[in-house]
Amino acid sequence: MASITPISQSQSLFKKPQFIILNKPKAQFLSVPTLNFSQRKARMVVVSATAAAEKSKKRYPGAAKGFVEEMRFVAMKLHTRDQSKEGEKEPEGQPVGKWEPSVEGYLKFLVDSKLVYDTLDKIIEKAAFPEYAEFRNTGLERSESLAKDLEWFKAQGYAIPDPSSPGVSYAQYLEELSEKDPQAFICHFYNIYFAHSAGGRMIGKKVAEKILNNKELEFYKWDGDLSQLLQNVREKLNLVAENWTREEKNHCLEETEKSFKFSGDILRLILS
Repeated sequence: MASITPISQSQSLFKKPQFIILNKPKAQFLSVPTLNFSQRKARMVVVSATAAAEKSKKRYPGAAKGFVEEMRFVAMKLHTRDQSKEGEKEPEGQPVGKWEPSVEGYLKFLVDSKLVYDTLDKIIEKAAFPEYAEFRNTGLERSESLAKDLEWFKAQGYAIPDPSSPGVSYAQYLEELSEKDPQAFICHFYNIYFAHSAGGRMIGKKVAEKILNNKELEFYKWDGDLSQLLQNVREKLNLVAENWTREEKNHCLEETEKSFKFSGDILRLILS
């Protein structure tokens, strides 16, 4: 703080006491200390650090319950209002209940979905980043179940198509992403598995009612209690994310929209 020299206590009095003259203030009375370049730079660093600390204290929706809740919150916002009360997107096309699927289109969806799940299995097994290994043998894997379903369709006389562009594109993207961007990859991992366990099951049931005489495919069955399997993975995801910076967490959340786009392209194959 600037030092202030008090007014001098010595005063000269005239014969008439009502007139008082103060000594002339010394020059240092108005002096203000200046900061050199180093001091200014240090002050800027302190201000920046304070701002960063305040930012880190910012409350993110769902953060109090763990990072998975943050991912869920962002994902739900990308649903339409008829899909979720938390949805904010405008509906595109007809709701699932009014779909007119075909077996051929559904087979395309299942084949492309299997390619994506096969890719996820390979990525997790290879574990280009150590945290991927945490998600081996979670019980949520779908590749073997889909293989059984495709064999069933084949036994019914249906031709099994080759993977199409939506599935091939997504699989390639996941492979590339997993090698260089673990936070973004984890976003896709979470959304693929958790979306299938929720909305995916509902879609499977509706399609089965329309074209499969209510047959429940293996794709929609899990060994063990699904809610517990999901909880186990949820806990692993939260533990992995504890080592991330706030910027890395935000980067993961920002990938959600891409995940929805890729998955949506595959889902629409049901109507092709």
